[in-house]
This record gives sequence, structure tokens and C-alpha cells, in this order.
Amino acid sequence: MRRAAPVAAALVILSEAALALDDGGYDWPLPDWMPRPPVPEDNPMSAAKVALGRHLFYDSRLSGDGTVACASCHDPARAFTDGRETAVGIHGTVGNLNAPQLANVAYLPVNAWANPHMTSLEFQALVPLFGEAPDEMGATGQEDRIFATLAADPYYAEGFARAFPDRPAPDLFTVTRALGAFQRSLMSFDSPYDRFKYGGDLDALSDAAKRGEQLFFDHRFECYHCHQGVLFTDNFQREGSPWVETGFHNTGLYAEYPASAPGRIEITGEPGDAGLFRTPSLRNVAVTAPYMHDGSIPDLRAVLAHYARGGREGHANQDGMIVGFDATEAEIDDIIAFLESLTDETFLTNPDHADPWPADHPARINRADP
Repeated sequence: MRRAAPVAAALVILSEAALALDDGGYDWPLPDWMPRPPVPEDNPMSAAKVALGRHLFYDSRLSGDGTVACASCHDPARAFTDGRETAVGIHGTVGNLNAPQLANVAYLPVNAWANPHMTSLEFQALVPLFGEAPDEMGATGQEDRIFATLAADPYYAEGFARAFPDRPAPDLFTVTRALGAFQRSLMSFDSPYDRFKYGGDLDALSDAAKRGEQLFFDHRFECYHCHQGVLFTDNFQREGSPWVETGFHNTGLYAEYPASAPGRIEITGEPGDAGLFRTPSLRNVAVTAPYMHDGSIPDLRAVLAHYARGGREGHANQDGMIVGFDATEAEIDDIIAFLESLTDETFLTNPDHADPWPADHPARINRADP
């Protein structure tokens, strides 16, 4: 394995434990070159809280009929997406939006496709739990029953007390904060590209991926204007940062966006927000098909074809960077090779993210999985 110069490598090499210790005692699974994400003052991180949130994430008893869990739309092997065009909720209700991936979601200042006010994971958890247009988990009106069921479970009887010693009974406050803590723990920074770019391993990328990196950052393609920085998105925040970056764009999918998914205009009412959706991260993008906010593009080659022709149908608000480009098949192959190099197999198979419940446990026996 060839490596970059020792001094450069030393600047980016992982610590022995690959962890960073915060004041609350939580060990972040982060390389030395990555800053910690921000954490709400009312929800400090702890290992007990993350463990509790992991159990809740896979527990279908949070839904109205006991069939839908968070994991029903967020499979770790798919970088916490579900492989469907749009998510499917309670009673088989088909949603309007593609289930977003959750890798590194702690760094995103907006936790929704088109709602700029969805700025915390705790707040966002209320949408799948109680949203009715369309139904997702269908918990509205079932809160007392759900919390009583959780309280009667032997694991939760201890788990909530460990995570929230001052508030040991399951309720909406503790459930949403445990779910938020688990999602903040989902860090993905061990792709071949990371080992090449930050770890000094010059052999981590294929020649095709290296050529694809050059093309990705070339003005001819303009990929990097929206998919920038360490997360490959123009949405980013970190611990202690005085500013956050939020990026929403109209990618020219439709001449007129449907009422079921009109973009940011649904929240703001501003005509200029029609068809604008948050830029997704490209980390692990090769395993998160289908693509776009509505899952309407099946694979990466079709995504590049969409941008090559300057959008599908066009729109008055279409982003000015989407103007089309000419590329050879070999260049497209190289860009795809680069995008595939962003796949973090360690993240996709991390046992700390897996379903913790036994196969015959009530939390999962009726669960609909992707």
C-alpha cells in the first residue's frame, strides 16, 4: 500500500480508537480529521441514550398498528434508505417522497427534503410518528397505548431509566430524544475515497475513480457546486460553527411540480421556492437508488443522463448550474467509479447500527421491512 508523505499522513491519520471524547463522556465514532456535529443543549449525547434510540428505531410498536418502525424505511445495508421510489407507511400507504439516507445526518442543518424549519432530529421524528398527509407510522391518538406498551417491556423499563434518570418513564420527550441521539451516532467516514483523500492511502482508489474525481470537480460538469465539502452536499453544520449552510435546488425534473411534492414553496408560499429540494449527500450514494426526492430516476447512469441533457422538463426556477454537458461513455463510467468510491462498507455492515431485537420479539415480529 503506497502512502502520502509522512507529515501529510500524520495530519489526517485516525486516532488509535478512532474516537473523539466530548464533555458528556460520549465517544464519537469519528476520525481525527472530522469535527464533531452540533448537539442540542436539551439532548446531550450518551451511550445509554444511543442504545435506547437504537431499540426504538427498530420497534414497530411505535406505529398505530404495530407494523411500521423507523427501520421499515431506513435499512442500514442501504445507508438507511429503503430501495423504493417513495416510502411506504402504515396500511401500505404510499408516500410522496423518497426515504432519505441517514449517514452523517447529525451534520445537516435541515432534516427534511423541503421544510427549512425542520432543523432538529427530535422535531423531525414527530413527522413520521404523527404525520397524516400521508400516513407514515400512524401514531396519532395512540400515544397513551404506545407509551404504556413501551413501559411494560423489560428492556425499556431499564433503558429509559439509564438514558433519562430524571425522567425514566417513556413519553414523547424521551422517545424523540433517544431517536435523535441514535441518528446522530450514524457516522460514515471510512470509504475508499476517505482512505485516499484523508488517510494517505494512494492505492485506495482505482484509476477510473481517480479520473472520475477530476471530472466531478471540473467546471464542465458542475457537480461540486451543489455536492461540495466533506459530505458532498451544500448543507452542513458542525459543533461550534457560527453559521450553517443550507442548500435547496430545483433540478429540472418537471415543468410543473405536483401538488403532492411541490418543493419548499409548500412551506414558504414563495413562488421562487417551487420545485426546490434539499441537496442530498453523495456519501454511500451507490447503494441508495432510486434517486431524486421522488425516486423517479432509477440509477446513477440515468442521473448523469438527466444532468447531461440539462434537466428532464425544465422549470422557471431550475438551477442555473444545470445547463447540460457533453461527455463520452468512458467519462461517465469514470464519474460513476468515483461515486462508487464513496461507499463505506464498514458503515453499511456496522453491528452497532443493526437490529438489536431477537427475531421473535414483539418489537419486530409484525414489522414490515424494506
